[in-house]
Amino acid sequence: MTGRILVVDDVATNRIVMKVKLAAACYAVDQADCGEAALAAARAGRPDLILLDVVMPDMSGLEVCRRLKAEPETADIPVILITALTDRASKMAGLEAGADDFLTKPVDEVTLLARVRSLLRARDTARELRQRGEPALGFAEAAATFAGQERPGRIALVAPGPKGAVLWKTALDDRLGGEVSILPRDAALMGVGSEEGEAPDVFVIAADLTHRNEGLRLLSDLLSRPATRNAATVMILPAGDGERAAIALDLGAHDILYDPVDAQELALRIRTQLGRKRQADRLRASLQAGLEMAVTDSLTGLHNRRYALFQLDRMIARPGRGVAVMLLDIDHFKQVNDRHGHSVGDAVLSLVARRLRAQLRTGDLLARMGGEEFLVALPDSDRRAALDCAERLRASIGETPFLVGGEVPPLTITLSVGIALAAPGSSEAGQSLIDRADGALYGAKAHGRDQVTLSPLPAA
Repeated sequence: MTGRILVVDDVATNRIVMKVKLAAACYAVDQADCGEAALAAARAGRPDLILLDVVMPDMSGLEVCRRLKAEPETADIPVILITALTDRASKMAGLEAGADDFLTKPVDEVTLLARVRSLLRARDTARELRQRGEPALGFAEAAATFAGQERPGRIALVAPGPKGAVLWKTALDDRLGGEVSILPRDAALMGVGSEEGEAPDVFVIAADLTHRNEGLRLLSDLLSRPATRNAATVMILPAGDGERAAIALDLGAHDILYDPVDAQELALRIRTQLGRKRQADRLRASLQAGLEMAVTDSLTGLHNRRYALFQLDRMIARPGRGVAVMLLDIDHFKQVNDRHGHSVGDAVLSLVARRLRAQLRTGDLLARMGGEEFLVALPDSDRRAALDCAERLRASIGETPFLVGGEVPPLTITLSVGIALAAPGSSEAGQSLIDRADGALYGAKAHGRDQVTLSPLPAA
């Protein structure tokens, strides 16, 4: 099964008909016959999507939707309201209650299934991001809490002609505020839409621009480009064009609307998409922060041992002049901690890291391996270049005393450095290079410290 859907309707025949349609599309279907039963089923079963009738005997579908969106456990479950009501006020009330769509009976099966696919795809993406990000930073904020709390965002309007775009913009300016801009197709493809040069948060695109289906092709292009692939998209289609509405949703549109555009409805749908976009952005930021934490030393901000070993093996595998690996160890560091305390020792480690980084190229690898030991790896480096760099690093630490503040006097800190070289095309593993550099480091320590020692090449 591709998802579990809860169908809520007080008429058994309606539930059965809907279940047959969904089951034919390989969805698992649960059923509820009233509002209270729907709330209980949603809390207990956590369905992937809810199809909810508006008119029911115990409470309206609008009230059920409000309660679902108010509870953190059910707030992120997509809800499609299905009703015989056709008036505009009912649709606006449904969208304001938090529903993702409002479909009028009899429901077009093609449009319904396309909408279901679209919402399930969006929820799966958010769920995956949340699961990856939560273990790192504990991000666990319900989707519904974002809407209305963030600034309106950047909205880009791509319409067939300036007249239509101006009408959209005028209507949205009165209801959304913020930055609503009119973009030609080419500017949209470049991801341009704000003074800061950032891509818009939401694109509102007419299906037909200069040519028929040009808006649909633009949608595909936007989703394929890094600058705009995470933006939300609302497609505007001719009235009654359910076939192309389904195509737009399957291409990746986040929402659809039909001409003539109702300005209030468009504003409501944009707010919903902005809320989801904000949530997804935060989840991605949480995930990125978690990934960085996993490969970063928290004290110095340098890469850690795990990252260094992985990157070193990649560096050796690349064609080039060779790779130089250095292990650097702060001499007599224990005495710093014993005399001045661990807070001063931490400050020294951070300052050492800063000075080392300042001496290295952009493509060089610098990592803290643990304690007072650091690793440097130089791609495209030979013996002379490695020795020159090692002497610069040693001098950057030993020639200028460290000022850590407080009542601590300037501290003289020195480094011992061991170097191991991998010849071009070498098959030597990164850990083997590190072991040889460690042996050279031991030699530097044994011969008086504050010096550089080079490991001999391994026997052929």
